[in-house]
Amino acid sequence: MPRRSRQSLNVVFPVPEDASPVSLDEDEVRPLLEAGEITGGHRMPYGSNYTFLVWIDAGPGKYLRAIYKPRDGERPLWDFPLGTLYRREHAAFVLSRLLGWPNIPLTLVREGPYGIGMFQNYVDCDPTITYFEMAQDDECYEQLCQIMVFDLITNNADRKAGHCLMDGDSQIWSIDHGLTFHPSFKLRSVMMEFWGEPIPDEMVHDLASLHQRLEEKSEDTAPLAEHLDRREVKALKKRIRFLLRDRAVPNLDPNYNIPWPFV
Repeated sequence: MPRRSRQSLNVVFPVPEDASPVSLDEDEVRPLLEAGEITGGHRMPYGSNYTFLVWIDAGPGKYLRAIYKPRDGERPLWDFPLGTLYRREHAAFVLSRLLGWPNIPLTLVREGPYGIGMFQNYVDCDPTITYFEMAQDDECYEQLCQIMVFDLITNNADRKAGHCLMDGDSQIWSIDHGLTFHPSFKLRSVMMEFWGEPIPDEMVHDLASLHQRLEEKSEDTAPLAEHLDRREVKALKKRIRFLLRDRAVPNLDPNYNIPWPFV
């Protein structure tokens, strides 16, 4: 399929009238996200890549909100292959389910109004509550630690404070995983409070189990190979072994290993 130019992607398409958003469990969300009719939406502001909030028909007078990032809206980067960020988003979701943490919204790949891309269930949250506010709450420690360790193994080059969302039930969700799985170490994160901290034993156990399944090429890890190349999978296993050896988050360089902007 030929690529569209970024300029050819409209920023707005019709929004449903007299309809209200629905909150559904994942089993109900999946078929809508996979094949539901997109009835409206608009482009989200400020992002360097084209990101849309779309409405998916969920029955009379109702719609499901989802995030849509089309491949053809990705900005060319010097260090990541063009047209791969949407697949990295899905690979991060798959890996989170293999590991059991952190919370990443249901994320799929499908065709949309502007071509193939990533579709992710929308998390309703207060956008003024970011990682910086969560880090002040001791009750958030475990969920945030899971995100920090996950960023290490996925080599997340863009962990901004606004990429941690808290829903109405105080569940923390990790989003924006397009800049992940590069073979060269590129981690950038605002989560400096965790640098040098030990990794809890139960998380080390989960990492060991994941590494074994990756080494054995178990059936449940096969979907990763659909979105990552062999070098990227090999580097993923190497990063997991590093954490299993040291059992701690490394002390990183604040002059290099932080993103800009912070939020």
